[in-house]
Amino acid sequence: MKTTFRIVLSFTLLHVGMYLGCPSFSFAQETGDRTDKLYSMSGIGFSFPLGETADYFSPKISTSLGANLGLGNRGLFLYPKVSLHAFGYNQQINTPSHPQLLRNARATTYLLQLHLGYRKRWGATALYGYLGGGGGIILTPKGRSDSQLQQIQLSNQSHRMLTMEAGAGIEYALGGAVLFLETGWMHGFQSLEKKTFHTLPLAVGIKPNLSRLLNSKK
Repeated sequence: MKTTFRIVLSFTLLHVGMYLGCPSFSFAQETGDRTDKLYSMSGIGFSFPLGETADYFSPKISTSLGANLGLGNRGLFLYPKVSLHAFGYNQQINTPSHPQLLRNARATTYLLQLHLGYRKRWGATALYGYLGGGGGIILTPKGRSDSQLQQIQLSNQSHRMLTMEAGAGIEYALGGAVLFLETGWMHGFQSLEKKTFHTLPLAVGIKPNLSRLLNSKK
């Protein structure tokens, strides 16, 4: 998780540097080219378990990485996103090979999703919504005690998960930076601990607008 956090922090610092290098970009000026053609994004926040998911997961600091690619000349965009969510984990079901139930452990998601979204802008402010799905893996730890060595050996168990997600967000162009606040509802089609997987991700972050890079190539 520390490595993941460092990667996201590096992306965020890179984004800030790009903005400082291009402070003259104007979002209010509308031309023949979309001013929201391409964003990259990095966010940090929490993913809150819903319903019976809260029986085995609890929220911890989570991160996400993604991009927005505009479609056509209106507000439609594609939104690929990697969800690197972290959870506190309380194991519910044991097995003969791992009879001990873990408490206060950590679980992590590695989920790649592709959304279709729509953005509407009013001056420096924009609202957007999106819907899509994807999948990946969720890692949960397992523990087994070794009485001879007097040790507890931990291992990760991988759970395949297909997901769908609907969400909405707000953006604000503050000087040379685009800040965003985003939330959604994520549903998993496979179960964990024989229970459903539902979460509510909430993230804040920064979105560099890279549209000028595309428009300059025309």
